[in-house]
Amino acid sequence: MPALKWGLIGASDIAATRVIDAIRSSGGHIEGVVSGSAGRAEEFAAAHGLPCATTDLDTFLGRDIDAVYVSSTNDQHFEQACRALRAGKHVLCEKPLALTAEEAETMVNLADDLDLVLAANHHLPGSPLHAKVRELVADGAIGTVLSAKVAHAVLLPRRLRGWRLGQSKPGSGVILDITCHDASVLNPLLGNPVAVTAVAVQQAEWNAGGQADAAMTVIRYEQDGKPPVLAQTHDSFTVGYAETSLEVHGTEGTIKVIDAMTQDTKGQVLLTTRNGTRDVDVDCSDDLYVIGLRAFTAAVDGTGTPTADGRDGLMALKVALAAEKSATTGRTVRINE
Repeated sequence: MPALKWGLIGASDIAATRVIDAIRSSGGHIEGVVSGSAGRAEEFAAAHGLPCATTDLDTFLGRDIDAVYVSSTNDQHFEQACRALRAGKHVLCEKPLALTAEEAETMVNLADDLDLVLAANHHLPGSPLHAKVRELVADGAIGTVLSAKVAHAVLLPRRLRGWRLGQSKPGSGVILDITCHDASVLNPLLGNPVAVTAVAVQQAEWNAGGQADAAMTVIRYEQDGKPPVLAQTHDSFTVGYAETSLEVHGTEGTIKVIDAMTQDTKGQVLLTTRNGTRDVDVDCSDDLYVIGLRAFTAAVDGTGTPTADGRDGLMALKVALAAEKSATTGRTVRINE
């Protein structure tokens, strides 16, 4: 695979803690970083050994780079990703791709028109755990799928309790931060999401931002020739002592994945049928972000596909936006209507 030259748009926590190492582990070289703050860009570049730090995005996009990783605040993704695509760069964009489905669709179409790779940095679909669940379901291990349940309630680290809570930036809240991750797992597993019902609340005393920090949703999925599937999710910034999990229930059995929704997945897959419960062997030795960066690099090379391409990111966003609207209106929201 090619050794891609990367540029970072956003001096973010996720870039610092996950993606820089993943780019380098996948054979890429990082040429520099763009940030809205000159001081932050310079500090970030010095900390990570990057040769360039700037606030000038257009000049940066004129450099000899193949791809960019966009991890600025959610409200900036659309504009910055589109500018990068128009500059001829492949784009790996943090979720959500944009703040509206129309913007995200524009990004997807622009990448298609320019024959460039656009991917969403949804790390979970590439997890060996979720790949194994998709394989078991496709092989009929639990019969016809009837329902699924995601437990994705975690405690938001103190260092991240800023714009995610609604402080001065649009695009915040637990649904855009976590529920769209759930959708990135459920969509390729269950089919076409058609309707969402959600309730969201603010729970934490430390949440002064005004945005919901806990939500529960029910998503209806449909596939031709099969009964509809109901998926339930619990997403939270406020729960500090629970494990994440995924359950998939079918007419002939249940799959349960323990530690299913974390960044450091070393989880366990359990298959229960009439013959009892057994562990399903899964190799979880690879870092999820390295898996994603390898897949992105292969897509650029024309020898593979991203773990979550632009259309996957668009559909995950549509589910999250429907959940937000449902939580606000108190009504079930149909997707694509």
